[in-house]
Amino acid sequence: MALRIGLVFPGQGSQSVGMGKALYDAHPLLKSIYDEASTVLGYDVAELCFVGPAERLNRTEFTQPALLVSSLASLKLFEPVGVRPLAVAGHSLGEYSALVAAGGLSFRDAVGLVQKRGRYMSEAVAPGAGLVAALLGLTAETVKGVCRMASPAGVVAAANFNSPGQVVIAGEKAAVERAIELAKAQGCKKAIPLPVSVPVHTPLMQQAADRLAKDLAMVRWSDLNAPLVNNAEAKAINRAQEIQASLVRQLPSSVLWEDTVQTMGKMGVTTFIEIGPGTVLTGLIRRILPGSKLLNVNDPKSLDETLKAVS
Repeated sequence: MALRIGLVFPGQGSQSVGMGKALYDAHPLLKSIYDEASTVLGYDVAELCFVGPAERLNRTEFTQPALLVSSLASLKLFEPVGVRPLAVAGHSLGEYSALVAAGGLSFRDAVGLVQKRGRYMSEAVAPGAGLVAALLGLTAETVKGVCRMASPAGVVAAANFNSPGQVVIAGEKAAVERAIELAKAQGCKKAIPLPVSVPVHTPLMQQAADRLAKDLAMVRWSDLNAPLVNNAEAKAINRAQEIQASLVRQLPSSVLWEDTVQTMGKMGVTTFIEIGPGTVLTGLIRRILPGSKLLNVNDPKSLDETLKAVS
């Protein structure tokens, strides 16, 4: 029986120095991808991914293109199998990788857009003014309530509904710290500050979204050859016009990752392939749809295992 496949692409937080190097060394054809991205970005993206330094790689405007390029290099090696996914999705930044995979956007345009997206996000909030933290062990409704109660201290919102019992909150530092205190009083098992330099997916990103909207309007979009289940509403979209508007809404809105995966399941996806650095999404999907078959492509070993499983 043919596998019913969904492709998923990681977002910020999955980056690490050295990502993609083993695949790059094993497959010389990937050099052209990194070279093209370097031409667009104006710096050596392979060097940033493989050598770092970590401080630079972890800065939002560098993280985003680096992750996109690493993910699409992994995709390049998977493409010859000719898999037709039932749907694609990406976590925040990963939505841009998913759109390239589904034919909605050229690689070159995606690289330029995510560089700008990262820069606008960084410029929307002063360095050190924001905070991002994962709350474990609370329901989505409880987290929303905690954010409301903490709002007198500043902007704080549920940024990512990642999986049952894992919600990421973000916003102004004092408000996020207050929300963490309140969450612990409500039975939160653990609050983990995350190494993300910008409180994305909160109303603080509206200014960045408005700036990005102009750039999104300048590039060429195509209807998709596989539907994208989007972050903002967790619904399947495939028209070029819908995609642009969805990407603008995405920045100030919560990432509905748990609902996104559930939607893909309802569309018939039973095998999820995470394409790009790390296995963060694989771990989340395991908790959201425990019966799913989970594969990934991020190094030569996982590439071989995935190619065997789908061929």
